[in-house]
Amino acid sequence: MHMIDKLIGDYINFLLIEKRASYNTVDGYNRDLRRYAKYLCRIGIENLQDVSSEHVVSYLEELKKSNITPNTINRGFASIRGFYKFLIREKTLNENPAANIELAKVWMRLPDTLSKEEVAQILSQPDLKSFPSLRDKAMLELLYATGLRVSELISLTVSNINWQVGYLQTMGKGNKERIIPIGSIAYKWLTKYVDEARPHLLRGKTGTDILFTNRSGKRLSRQGFWKIVRQYACKAGLRKKIHPHTLRHSFASHLLEGGADLRSVQVMLGHADISTTQIYTHIAREKLKEIHRKYHPRG
Repeated sequence: MHMIDKLIGDYINFLLIEKRASYNTVDGYNRDLRRYAKYLCRIGIENLQDVSSEHVVSYLEELKKSNITPNTINRGFASIRGFYKFLIREKTLNENPAANIELAKVWMRLPDTLSKEEVAQILSQPDLKSFPSLRDKAMLELLYATGLRVSELISLTVSNINWQVGYLQTMGKGNKERIIPIGSIAYKWLTKYVDEARPHLLRGKTGTDILFTNRSGKRLSRQGFWKIVRQYACKAGLRKKIHPHTLRHSFASHLLEGGADLRSVQVMLGHADISTTQIYTHIAREKLKEIHRKYHPRG
């Protein structure tokens, strides 16, 4: 058991130092793998060479019976899979017992998304009669146009925008930079906000490159932004519960519904593994089934 703990420690250090994974990601993976190690100990396995795919599946099934959320199960599976990939890369193991397991995908809760009409309803709510409402309009349009994480959105600076070609640069998880097209409508509102509203919200402050600010001229917080989103969703009459990534999820699913390829969506979302992006193909398929049921005479 001591050896498994040491290997987990080596993997955690690899994530921190070489992969530059965020603290939250590393902390979650560490907890997941320690729980997995305890399970192996309980069933009498002390050497990772003795683990089979059946053992991994039985562990996931045990998590499911414990009423652990599907997302936590899926993260647990991702941590195990990544751990084994690391061990194979280090030549500690020859085979990955988690390589061909697709079971966890079935348990992953499909992300909450909005229809195109519901998104349009939210985006049309800012009345544009005040500087904060013009900022809100620009933020909502930009979030839906780019699929940014909320943390990435509020971290944007004016310098992150390439105003000549209509792209933005953002630093995502693991300090990985990506470039995303803004789109003509979001670009129009972003330009209007920067020209007309931002100088007033900054309250005369100079030397700051922050793109979106609150009424005090400081960086808008994540909580502050989602209060804004919920406010407009409520104003639009939507009864759905809006989560921090709802517009990001909607961005991805609407692109795939429109025929975008999965790899391009993965790049724009900043997913390290395409399997993370594949969850949106489930949404697209569900949408097709819904359309078939609704419009086909024998649906």
